[in-house]
Amino acid sequence: MALFRYKNSNNWWYEFQFAGQRIRESTKTSSKRLAADAERVRRRQMEEGFNGVKKRDKAKLFIIAAEDWLTIKSLTLATSSIRIERHNLKHLLPRFGRQLVTDIEASDVSAYQMARLQAGASPKTVNLEIGTLRAILRRNRRWSEIQMDVRMLPTRDDIGHALTLQEEERLLAACAVSRSRLLQPAVVLALSSAMRYSEIRLLTWGQVDLNSAALTVGKSKTAAGTDRVIPLNSRALATLNALAVQFPDRCDKHYVFPTEKYGGFGDEFKAGFYDTDPTRPVGDWKEAWEAAKRRAKVTCRFHDLRHTACTRMLEGGVPYPVVASIMGWSAATAIRMSKRYGHIGQNAHLLAVACLEGPVASREIPTREPVALQ
Repeated sequence: MALFRYKNSNNWWYEFQFAGQRIRESTKTSSKRLAADAERVRRRQMEEGFNGVKKRDKAKLFIIAAEDWLTIKSLTLATSSIRIERHNLKHLLPRFGRQLVTDIEASDVSAYQMARLQAGASPKTVNLEIGTLRAILRRNRRWSEIQMDVRMLPTRDDIGHALTLQEEERLLAACAVSRSRLLQPAVVLALSSAMRYSEIRLLTWGQVDLNSAALTVGKSKTAAGTDRVIPLNSRALATLNALAVQFPDRCDKHYVFPTEKYGGFGDEFKAGFYDTDPTRPVGDWKEAWEAAKRRAKVTCRFHDLRHTACTRMLEGGVPYPVVASIMGWSAATAIRMSKRYGHIGQNAHLLAVACLEGPVASREIPTREPVALQ
């Protein structure tokens, strides 16, 4: 056991090894005698938790519990989901990493939420991170002890921004002069198919059938979205045909939007392309996408292209189950989205209830004189 003080601090800290882990904590006292007592009590608590009624895995540092949990989840979660969980842990570990799982309190979670909001994170992002924390604590039998005092942050239930036809025209024109030749086809496909960003980025030529004018989505965010078939409208088909001409040596395993480098000077300069690797998908279109939006003077997210497609289908009177199928929504998501998109397509709603009028509308409804009360 070692007692020490940090420079410019009056409080004593203790440090010792326990179950192969280094435990270093503040005693929050300037009395060395009390600090020694605090160290003995803390060690006893951990020994009782390790050997007594409590499960052994509760006497873990959070960083170790997190890695154990991630190892187990990697067997069932998709690669993209694992990437998201690791991203969440990048924010969680600096705060909870050296803390024992058994020591994490609801007040610690609240303090973390406040700190992340002050750092500029959105409530939705913070909730995702707390979801990862919750999963780790649940596996270590800690979450049930604090969950009553933990509240998720309220989030806005915005649907998103549906592009107007004028905004779409400006955006596509800006994408057409981008140095990235893949940007405009990707935007057109998003607007024409309502596919998710990752579904487009990971699309292979083996999933595209130009003869039957349809494509099959690969692994998606939901089971309902995976392997769904989306017909290609004339604009999407023309775009993919034009893109296919640029890759005459393509095979089924090649990506429709491969990784490649491009060079040149200025946003308006159409540069040459080199180091194209069709066996690897493009990393992202962030730089080209942001530049195109600035030129078009349009404010939107790439996901808003999917929202735009959904909105236009509903406004066009497409039945909701058909829209849900094309969007690849799970049953739970479809229910939630029916509330979020409920205000769209009022004309379709009017036509729907008009069908309920039947033959009554063609004849005069009889009226009766009111009966006087006795």
